[in-house]
Amino acid sequence: MLALIDGDLITYPSAASCKENDPFEVAKYRMEEKIREILDVVQATEFKIFLSCNNFRKSLFPSYKANRDNIERPKHLETCREYLIYEWNAILKDHYEADDLLGIFQTDQTMLCSYDKDLRMIPGKHYNWNKKIFETVDLQSGIQHFYKQMLIGDSSDNIIGINGIGKVKADKIISPLNTEQEMFDTVYSLYTKHNIQDSFVMNAVCLWILRNEEETWVHRAMDLILPDQVKQQVEATLESMKYLWIT
Repeated sequence: MLALIDGDLITYPSAASCKENDPFEVAKYRMEEKIREILDVVQATEFKIFLSCNNFRKSLFPSYKANRDNIERPKHLETCREYLIYEWNAILKDHYEADDLLGIFQTDQTMLCSYDKDLRMIPGKHYNWNKKIFETVDLQSGIQHFYKQMLIGDSSDNIIGINGIGKVKADKIISPLNTEQEMFDTVYSLYTKHNIQDSFVMNAVCLWILRNEEETWVHRAMDLILPDQVKQQVEATLESMKYLWIT
């Protein structure tokens, strides 16, 4: 089994858990302890660790994660990242978050290891090391999870959903729907009803986790029947992305 490990959720908590005068070795010990625990539980024969880099969402939409701009980062965070890169061969790539790399590398022969709720839109085997649970996500439940997130939003990433809709209500709205077109139509109609339709494409691009390199939500949207306003926004976003991956 090839374990795909969310390195962002290894480095940040390990660095943040250190007291002011703790040396880097404390964070290093906690990182290595967690990685070895994950590998042991999932019985991995191989592993890859992924870290976030500068990402395309911020380039397209400066408000993405803007609420984090003034937050002080843990003292040893960069050293933790460098240690995983040079000692554990952690992978990072320009324009991609760790989530995207996890989604791209996920196959029916891998185990995605993370406790990030957003990753439940990625089909395949999952291990949540916080809750210590295994789960298999199929294509249908994965796409449903994405549209539920479109309703809920993600305050930690500065993505505003629909006021008053949480996990329970989103599940009641999306779970009975069978096709992605139905899910799109339902969610977009609610955005329109709440007068936030101008944010739909931005939210979708920011929330969608890649499954293939350079294929974002706007590429997927071309297979849907779109209202004129959304189609125009999709085309404008595609135009903005023309040279993104080579800059």
